[in-house]
Amino acid sequence: MHGFPYGLNQSQVSFKSEGETLVGHLYLPPTFDPALQYAAVIVTGSWTTVKEQMAGMYAHRLAEHGYPALAFDFRYFGGSSGTPRQFESPESKIQDIRNAISYLQSLPYIASHRIAELGICASSGYMAHAAARDERLTSLAMIAPWLHNPTLVKPLYGGDEAVQQRIEIGEAAQQKFEQTGEVTYVPAISTTDENAAMYGPFDYYLMPSRGAIPQWRNEFAVMSWPGWLNFNAIAAAPDIHIPTMIVHSESGAVPEGAHQFYDALTAPKDIFWTQGIQFDFYDQEPLTTKSLAVVLAHLRETL
Repeated sequence: MHGFPYGLNQSQVSFKSEGETLVGHLYLPPTFDPALQYAAVIVTGSWTTVKEQMAGMYAHRLAEHGYPALAFDFRYFGGSSGTPRQFESPESKIQDIRNAISYLQSLPYIASHRIAELGICASSGYMAHAAARDERLTSLAMIAPWLHNPTLVKPLYGGDEAVQQRIEIGEAAQQKFEQTGEVTYVPAISTTDENAAMYGPFDYYLMPSRGAIPQWRNEFAVMSWPGWLNFNAIAAAPDIHIPTMIVHSESGAVPEGAHQFYDALTAPKDIFWTQGIQFDFYDQEPLTTKSLAVVLAHLRETL
C-alpha cells in the first residue's frame, strides 16, 4: 500500500512479510515527482531499535539528497505486528529486509533495479545476508557496523562460559514461550541490571533527547540470545556481489569484525575509517554528516 501523508515528504506505509504487517516511514525528496523513476535506499538501525531512531534520521537525510528512503519496524518491534514482542531474530529480520525490497519494487516511482541498503550497527549483518541472498539489490553501505561471528562474540559477552550460559537461558525462555505463551524479558539497556542485553552507561538509549523515545521499548526477549550469539554476519561476505562501502571507527563496535568482513569481500569494496565512538554514529555531529557524505558518494557511483 502507498500509505498516507505523515509529514513533510514523509508517509507512513505498511507491507507484508511472512504473514506479518510491517509498518514503515517512506521519506521522499523535497522535489519528488511521482512521474519519475528514483533509486531508493532501505535503511535499518541497531538491534532492538525502531524506525524513529537512527534509521529514520539517516533515511530522512538521504531523502533530502534525492533518494527515497524506507525505514521500517521489523516484525516484533515498534508499530509492526508479530509475537513475541522485542524478539531479536536475525533470520526474521533478513527476510523482512527482502520483503522490503519487494515493497519498494511495487511502487511505480521506484526503479526496481536501483535499490540499495544502508545498515547501521547490528543490522549491517542482516543487510549483508540479504545482499548475499537477493540479487535484486544494487548497492550496500554500512555505518558503524557491528559484524560478529561466534568466535568474535565471545569476549564481548564475557567469554565461553558466559556466552554458553546466555544461550542456555535463551533456550529455556524459548521453551517456556512455546509451552505457556509467556515471554521472559530483561531490559535492553540498563546501568543497574547486569542481566540486561546491554549493561552500562549507554547514553544514546537512556536519554529522551536521543534514543529513549516513546516508540522504543526498553525490553529484550531473553529467547533472542541463541540466535544472536550464534549469528555469523561475516559468513555472508564472500557471497556478496554488489559494491559495498563500510564507514567505521576503531573506537566503534567490533572493529575487528569490520576488518574481517572487508577482507572476505570479493565484490567491489571500500572502507572509510574515521574517529568516534559507536553511539556518535547514531545522531551526533559532525560524525553523522561525515558518514552520510561517504555513503552518498558511494550511492552516486553505484546506483
